[in-house]
Amino acid sequence: MKRLCLLFTTLMLLVSAAPALAAQAQITWYGHAAFKVVTPSGKVLLVDPWISNPANPNAQKDLESLQKVDLILLTHGHGDHIGDTVEIAKKSGARLVAVPELQKAMVAHKGFPEKQIDRATTGSFGGTISLLDGEVTVMFVPAVHGGGMDTEKGPVYGGPPGGLLISVKNGPRIYHTGDTDLFGDMALLKGQVDLMLLCIGDKFTMGPQRAARAVEMIRPKLAVPMHFETFPVLTGTAEQFSKSLRTYGLELLMRRLKVGEALAWN
Repeated sequence: MKRLCLLFTTLMLLVSAAPALAAQAQITWYGHAAFKVVTPSGKVLLVDPWISNPANPNAQKDLESLQKVDLILLTHGHGDHIGDTVEIAKKSGARLVAVPELQKAMVAHKGFPEKQIDRATTGSFGGTISLLDGEVTVMFVPAVHGGGMDTEKGPVYGGPPGGLLISVKNGPRIYHTGDTDLFGDMALLKGQVDLMLLCIGDKFTMGPQRAARAVEMIRPKLAVPMHFETFPVLTGTAEQFSKSLRTYGLELLMRRLKVGEALAWN
């Protein structure tokens, strides 16, 4: 009996001394360019939240579930990236992370709550900002694309388009390309990206072949294709992207997410 008690006590000590399982970051794709990032501590970030895009069959349910959102990050002012930003922000109180011109345009032309933007959540290309008490940092990255914003009175300037390098404490470094073509300075991000979320749809952005070249230049740990097959004109496919990656020996880096699927990151 004494030996059993001693064994039980030893096991309990070992269990109590073992480190708790670390919480994971989670990245969910809602279709098109819309993603949710949940940090290990439970903070919620949305990037280009067009949740109600036509590729998302659960759009209404997903929108209703977004009651707690800390930050909304926008790459540029096109409607398919602004998406449901204002609705979500008014409901959740989320602050807006974007370049200054886009922040101002969102308030002036889209009705984004002015009290939910400030200097702490804005920056420009090459600059890095610290958010959520240092749990998240964001670096603004250039993109080759347009910067207009459609309004009821016609197009207005919505600021320069960009991408975002989002670094999560105890989580991944995520590069969301926004809408862009391939450009040489992408190579400067090599070694800084764990998870690359990149457009492959062609016509308005780089297609599968040029997207694969971008992956080859940056060498992330994982590459998730986005901004494809939302509309018929976006003809680039995940299969073409995988085939193009194969020419560089990088096809194993691709992870295709289904709409609504969450990727856990240790």
